[in-house]
Amino acid sequence: MTASGVVLYGPPGSGKDTVTAELSRIRPEFTLFERLKAGPGRTTGYRLTTAEHIAELSRAGELLYRNERYDAEYAIDRAGVSELIGRGLIPVLHMGQVAGVSAVEAFPIHWVKVLLWCPLNVTEARCKGRGDKDVKTRLAVWHETQQDLMNHSTEPWSVVIDTESHSPAQTAEIIDAAVRERISARPRDIRGSVA
Repeated sequence: MTASGVVLYGPPGSGKDTVTAELSRIRPEFTLFERLKAGPGRTTGYRLTTAEHIAELSRAGELLYRNERYDAEYAIDRAGVSELIGRGLIPVLHMGQVAGVSAVEAFPIHWVKVLLWCPLNVTEARCKGRGDKDVKTRLAVWHETQQDLMNHSTEPWSVVIDTESHSPAQTAEIIDAAVRERISARPRDIRGSVA
């Protein structure tokens, strides 16, 4: 059987953390892939390192994707994904750029690419509700995400889900079904307009 992974892409507040927790609840094989992170801010859900270490991995060709946001540098390393796959787990990657969604496909497993979406006002309410101190920055990133999607309008998604209209449990069940069914050719569009 071919190994699988899940990429959750969406704006801040679209539910990536909540959906990942729900995926793990319904099927323990679903495991958050902790990206490498160098810089300030949130530490939960990351493997903390230095910018120099990320640069070394990049020079060695060991990174699938690298980006900067919120004054920090992030990376997805081949070894980290391999380690989870080797343990029989299904890595769940959180992504904020369509370029990153495409880049991880270089790792030869079956990727279920999920677009989680919510309106701007939902992002604002959720960010305030979880105590984010940089809500204005998060709202700017929501607009960047919308523009990123418009710039990559032909990107094929396995599943598109409006998280305002679907509970975390419903969303996780849809994603689990996509992994089980190996959906890749025909996306399921379960949302309203992103534009």
